[in-house]
Amino acid sequence: MKRTFLTRYLSTLAILLALATVLPQLPFTTAYARAPQTARRTTAAAPPPAPQTAAAASVGAQSQLVGRVLANGLEVIVLEDHSIPLVSLELAVKNGSYTEPPELNGLSHLYEHMFFKANKAVLEGAEYLQTLDQLGVLSNASTREEIVNYYTHTTSPNLRVAMVAMRDSALYPLFHERQFEQERQAVLGELDRHESNPYGFLSLELNNRLFYKYPSRKNPGGNRETVTAATTDTMRLIQSRYYIPNNAALIVTGDAKAEEVFKFAQELFGEWKKGEDPFVKYPMVEHPPLAKSEGVVIKQPVNNVILNIGWHGPSIGKDNPATYAADVFSFILRQPDSRFQRALVDTGLVTAVDFNYYTQRNVGPIQVLAQTTPDKARAAARAIYKEIASFNDPAYYTDEQLEAAKGLLEADDLYSREKLTDYTHTVGFWWASTGLEYFRGYLGNLRRTSRADINRYITTYIQGKPHVGLALLSEESQRQAQLTPQDLIGQ
Repeated sequence: MKRTFLTRYLSTLAILLALATVLPQLPFTTAYARAPQTARRTTAAAPPPAPQTAAAASVGAQSQLVGRVLANGLEVIVLEDHSIPLVSLELAVKNGSYTEPPELNGLSHLYEHMFFKANKAVLEGAEYLQTLDQLGVLSNASTREEIVNYYTHTTSPNLRVAMVAMRDSALYPLFHERQFEQERQAVLGELDRHESNPYGFLSLELNNRLFYKYPSRKNPGGNRETVTAATTDTMRLIQSRYYIPNNAALIVTGDAKAEEVFKFAQELFGEWKKGEDPFVKYPMVEHPPLAKSEGVVIKQPVNNVILNIGWHGPSIGKDNPATYAADVFSFILRQPDSRFQRALVDTGLVTAVDFNYYTQRNVGPIQVLAQTTPDKARAAARAIYKEIASFNDPAYYTDEQLEAAKGLLEADDLYSREKLTDYTHTVGFWWASTGLEYFRGYLGNLRRTSRADINRYITTYIQGKPHVGLALLSEESQRQAQLTPQDLIGQ
């Protein structure tokens, strides 16, 4: 990914402000890295194939994933596609902000910046370093809540060289002080840019209030204090805890043969020493539920009014059926002909609105994000809560809309596989947060999602549940809007 970062809200709001369809599955995650990354699923822009065709093709795509676990615990996953002579290689690590207590917050991201820096190969003058750039090997990385991933794209003859380079970066980092200081400044620059953007305050406020006891676990960027205090010893601490083969996956997609990949993986990564399961010694925290609803007005110099409502959603491993229902229901609401869109956008109360669930193992948030104007802000908030109260009405969506949403989701998944450089990240995301079995069964479980499943999801996580309501607007806009905390929580 980048050397700039995308935040869940900046990416979503940018699309909202353009009055386009917002990213449906990953708009609320924070990805810190070097370059933009495609979300794991995006709204289909063209009519989908017939549901049977989409289902068969999508299941076929997932069934072509083959995997093998090395003796040291490293999971190797391959998806062959020999249509063009390109391969993508990704090392996914179960790290990120959900592993970070306050004193380590943001350091998974800082470690990511150090990954492709000097390692043992530099000391030894490895020959491949002289020609790596000439071979067209392009590398990048990103940090999210529940994954840090490092990836390389190249032509298929260079797969082994790319795997050697990935091995050396993963196993033998040097953490030179000069390079460390350079990357520390780069990360601080990202944080400064985030804090200078008014919409960053919305992201931070919702994060801190939804996950009030452990906010660092949902903030991949961290803060200036932790980044400034970090040392190379801290980097080695993170390496020893999380950069072990039994906490990582090697993913190869494209023009590569699975058996050849498994052979290279054993040859190059077999010496990587297995470590203690970090989630046994350092288990995930339990985010306590919200005790009550609260509304907050955030004043920043912005032209419009942004309304943001958030709830605690289901967690993978605790309520998997609700995660499928959440995806289907969000997709129904996102369609232009849905009652949700017609009641809010077509009436002119808002210029754009999105409803979203973000899949996570450690509490995925549910959010509404809407843009409106000061004169319509209070009416828009009332209308949003009126729609929420009606979600379980039998006529809120039709059976045809339910089935169409499933078909569109399947077609969208199939479409996303067309670009394997992005689909590799999709596989890595699923592997880290949900596990491949969830991924393999995802489309089948979507097809089995019923109206009763959606009703249970809504009553369990949304209707009548404590939530956070925020409004981002300027001082002048607030004088006109007169929004109150009660407006923002639907009272």
